[in-house]
Amino acid sequence: MELRHLRYFVAVAEELHFRRAAERLGIAQPALSQQIQQLENEIEVLLFHRLTRGVELTDAGKALLDDARAILARIEQAKAKAQQVARGDQGMIRIGFTGAASFNPLVPAIIQDYRTRFPGIAVTLVENPSSHLVDAVREGRVDAAFVRSPDAETTDLVAYPMLEEEMLIALPSGHVLAAENAPVLESLAREPFILFPRASSPGLYDAIVSACQRAGFTPNIVQLAPEVSSAVNLIAAGHGVSIVPASMQQMHPPGVAYRPIRGDAPRAPLSLAHRSNESSAAVRNLVGLARRAAARVEQPHAAS
Repeated sequence: MELRHLRYFVAVAEELHFRRAAERLGIAQPALSQQIQQLENEIEVLLFHRLTRGVELTDAGKALLDDARAILARIEQAKAKAQQVARGDQGMIRIGFTGAASFNPLVPAIIQDYRTRFPGIAVTLVENPSSHLVDAVREGRVDAAFVRSPDAETTDLVAYPMLEEEMLIALPSGHVLAAENAPVLESLAREPFILFPRASSPGLYDAIVSACQRAGFTPNIVQLAPEVSSAVNLIAAGHGVSIVPASMQQMHPPGVAYRPIRGDAPRAPLSLAHRSNESSAAVRNLVGLARRAAARVEQPHAAS
């Protein structure tokens, strides 16, 4: 039994006339009669009583009609679902982000816009350090991720640069440098630094250390925090200073001051990483939306 047999059967059952059913289906009447006979032969029951003018359903035909309609309706539903998935209107997506990246307003705005535009997509959010997210995207555990690593691009991975954030000095509010509008980086040469492990975001870590070295010193790292946000909390407790993306100003616990850097300062890149051979329409829609959003956004500036 083929789907066309069921479609032909339903048409005849609804028209109760072979000629009208053939016209509705756009096929010749003899061909339609032949297809119905093939169906009857296959299931070994008579589906129609042939009358002088038209046909009428047998009891077996009436029983088959409800099931045939249900089967055809289910097929249409499956077809529509497949088309929706192919367009990226239905399915699921796993979006990764670093804790620090989530403070940049661009990231939550993109995710919210995506949810609004594609309500049929189930969105799962995954927070991890950049290096973990890059591995997760590469291995298929995450579909796309907002990361801080500028060097994440390889042959199997694409990291689209969204923006580069200004970086600020974060220090205890009672620190002498907090009285300056924009300290130079050299003024941190003797300060205890709080940073995150290089393995969690090598690109951002190297940008900070390189900027310090260009200023004539290597930062005295006394404490490693799991994330940039954790470093800010340690600064509030008076354990040291750090250099953080400007969007971290949204995290403003008592006891922390943020100051722009005068002169040569590192930048905090934000990229959207995804697999280079990505075939999912849901992921492609996210990438397209993110790229358009990044093109509209001005680079953030540090507060004075």
